[in-house]
Amino acid sequence: MSKITGINGRILYNSRGSKTIEVDITSDESFLGRVCAPSGASVGKYEATSFPNNNPEESLALLKNNSDKFIGSDPTDLKSIHDIVRTIDETGNYSKIGGACAFAITIAATESAAKSTDTPIYKIIKQDSDFRFPFPIGNILGGGAHAGPGTPDIQEILVVPTGARTIREAIDMNLTVHKELRNLIQKDDPEFTNGRGDEGGWAPKYDNEKALDMSASAIESLGYTLGKEVSLGVDFASSTQWNGEKMKYVYDRACL
Repeated sequence: MSKITGINGRILYNSRGSKTIEVDITSDESFLGRVCAPSGASVGKYEATSFPNNNPEESLALLKNNSDKFIGSDPTDLKSIHDIVRTIDETGNYSKIGGACAFAITIAATESAAKSTDTPIYKIIKQDSDFRFPFPIGNILGGGAHAGPGTPDIQEILVVPTGARTIREAIDMNLTVHKELRNLIQKDDPEFTNGRGDEGGWAPKYDNEKALDMSASAIESLGYTLGKEVSLGVDFASSTQWNGEKMKYVYDRACL
């Protein structure tokens, strides 16, 4: 059985230029798992807290003060790792240690376990033999908290390569539709600056309906059947659109 022999963390910057935390977990003094925690621009009402008081340094301090609790644990036993985290933070939304830190600890342990046992990570995560490849979903157009005023309320419109037979084909579909959508937007709006939201989706000045129509057109212009080879998905980030005073969702960003 592998054992965790070291755990450490540090502050660094994510792709948005915001501070986040990176965690290292070493098993058997040789096998390093390292994970940088992501965090979103919008946080749902019921999501875990990324960092206590939006301060990654508090997460890091709590991790360092409790690092001894992880030493000697089996990194392949993800439940035991989770249980240790819960002894540090018993809150329902990880408001003490931060959900980002808890995530980084868990995945770093998983990577370390995979290396120490010479086992692919997917086998550490899934114990039975019914393995299937996940297909990547691509962000092609966005607004909301990911883009500026005048863009859609919908935070992400996504390519879902439902007809792909391999990971490679799914990636190719995502990229091809992303590029084709830019071409269509440029034809529709010659002043489009090729601006993107902070996760790579195009950010034109469209309302929600036109954004969806243009995304569907990009799929169909490539010869795909919408809903068969390629489908559309959406991430509304609906908590950011809820108006508590009016007690309804308000979609008015594109009207600014």
